Amino acid sequence: MAESLTAAMTILRQNKLKITKQRHALLEFLLTNQAHYTDVVTVDAYMRTEFPGMSHNTVYRNLKEFEEVGIVEQNTEQERTRVKYQCDFHHQHHHHFICQNCGKVIELQMCPMDFFTAQLPDCKITGHSFELYGICGTCQAAGVKETTLVKN
Repeated sequence: MAESLTAAMTILRQNKLKITKQRHALLEFLLTNQAHYTDVVTVDAYMRTEFPGMSHNTVYRNLKEFEEVGIVEQNTEQERTRVKYQCDFHHQHHHHFICQNCGKVIELQMCPMDFFTAQLPDCKITGHSFELYGICGTCQAAGVKETTLVKN
């Protein structure tokens, strides 16, 4: 965890963002929960508990800045915005499997874009988003069969 925290702080410095107590605490919270996406409302509530004078705008602005510099990944599902600590600073373009029972996030090692690019020879693809949803092996072993949306 210390290595990841150091890497994130280096990225902040490289992007001329100050390392405040609040940003440090936010990074630690995200690192502690890095195996799952966490609802932004939950992050906001945690930060405002730790720093009672902190505004909602400050929490959301910091998360946006973290996303812009590649420290945080964002996911929006059913109008809920969720964030998680970046899986891999060296390969920021990647995709995920997300367990709909426990919320565990597993990084996928390949991108399916070559498959789609071949089917669209006359088109210029300017971006994409790709995630798989289902039940992870641990949850299946515990007897979970149906998919339900995780409430983080």
